[in-house]
Amino acid sequence: MKANSGRNMRPVSAILTGLAAATFATSSAQAESAGSAVTLLGEPHLNILPRTEAEEARIAPLVAPTDQFAAPENFETRAGGGSTKFNNQTRDAFSFASSNMAFSSEMDFKVGNGFFKKLWVTAPASTVSSDGLGPIYNARACQRCHIKDGRGHTPQGDEDTGVSMFMRISIPKDASDLSEDLLAYMANAPEPNYGTQIQDKSIAGHSIEARMQIDYTPLPVTLGDGGVITLRSPAYGLSDLGYGALHPQAQLSPRVSPQMIGLGLLEAVREADILAIADPEDADDDGISGRPNRVWSGLYNQWMLGRFGLKAGAATIQEQSMGAFAGDMGLSNPLHPAGSGECTALQTDCLAAPDGNTPSQDNLEVSEQVMDLVTFYARNLAVPARRDEGDVRVLRGKEMFYASGCTSCHTPKYVTHRLSDRPEQSFQLIWPYTDMLLHDMGPGLADNRPEWQADGQEWRTAPLWGIGMTETVSGHTEFLHDGRAQSLLEAMLWHGGEAEAAKETVRLMPADDRAALIAFLESL
Repeated sequence: MKANSGRNMRPVSAILTGLAAATFATSSAQAESAGSAVTLLGEPHLNILPRTEAEEARIAPLVAPTDQFAAPENFETRAGGGSTKFNNQTRDAFSFASSNMAFSSEMDFKVGNGFFKKLWVTAPASTVSSDGLGPIYNARACQRCHIKDGRGHTPQGDEDTGVSMFMRISIPKDASDLSEDLLAYMANAPEPNYGTQIQDKSIAGHSIEARMQIDYTPLPVTLGDGGVITLRSPAYGLSDLGYGALHPQAQLSPRVSPQMIGLGLLEAVREADILAIADPEDADDDGISGRPNRVWSGLYNQWMLGRFGLKAGAATIQEQSMGAFAGDMGLSNPLHPAGSGECTALQTDCLAAPDGNTPSQDNLEVSEQVMDLVTFYARNLAVPARRDEGDVRVLRGKEMFYASGCTSCHTPKYVTHRLSDRPEQSFQLIWPYTDMLLHDMGPGLADNRPEWQADGQEWRTAPLWGIGMTETVSGHTEFLHDGRAQSLLEAMLWHGGEAEAAKETVRLMPADDRAALIAFLESL
């Protein structure tokens, strides 16, 4: 399978050598998006077929916000359009292929799943297609972080670290010794000793980078009816530093692995539809100023709209996956060809360790063919069907969701591009409840760590589809970027910044309406 054959892809090392010749200018073919101050950057990852005027006319009323809450909307049950998975409410609910996938593609999905679950081993090993782990890493397999393809969790019990939780690290760009030309095309300036991610595991003979420390402080919040919800406010640090002191301006940002469902559908949403929602200057004065994140794509050698990651820091599923193979497992791939993974220049033993780069794998540890299969798998993890969407209380909760202003960021629905080579994602009415834009969520949720154009208080609106299946799939109800919220209500009460008014509406709601709102979210 060569899902992305023919693209003009260069590894990061090659990109960095040619940055002086690159510019921020967009091509003459790129047009201003309607109603916003942002520019279309292009979608080279998609083979797009045009829509007809008749189709556009048919789509407009389908995606318009509803004001009727007496019954479900047409097709609302099919959260993922034709790819939706029905009749499954088990722990495997997030691990099924797109329901509209052709039989001829099932083997690619299953093989991709195999690579997603594969446990990688230290090099050199007799299994040359499975070695090269580390030398420093966070997990031995993708599935170890994205457990059952679902949401990760904070450290549990006697664990000294959470397999599905890790720490991003960087320093301000103006504090870095790297040139401005290099930094302009990097999401973050690496911390000199530790890079951009703390690896808390290592192969034999090598030191881990550090261990994450979390201390929670109780934070009571009084509801409008007098009830009290106690939030847990986290403080983060690092211990057991293995490679020297941290830079005095080190920026730490904890991350819990997100669920995997519906990624291919989000990738197929039209860029123009996302940018049409953006209002970076809050021109309509509604307090909501969603901004797109513009990121450099090493796969396509151009600026693209960020869609993936908690701050929309990656443009495509494949680029996000390649970054995870390198950062989380220390595995080289077409975009990150170093066999030493994320070892920094000061980690000399790490750089000198044997790696698994072999001729049979394109002189990599994860070949382009393997990456294509893993990407195909990730692209086609199906969204479960809605449940109880016609229940009276769920419908009341949906009305509360709209009335509270939640849809200002959690855009309910889109129709995806018509695509020539991705039938599973082509021309689907989907219900992800996200605008994929950056929003200021206030100081309470701030990590104070920028990423591309996202500042330290901004996060991408999280998709809500499947959120009601979290406990079934993942065995917990922890939410937000660092799992601090232990319920959906706690997650809402952490909202601030642009979402402050919506949060306050929820906090002051009558108990019955708030319970209905939660029932609606649990039905997604």
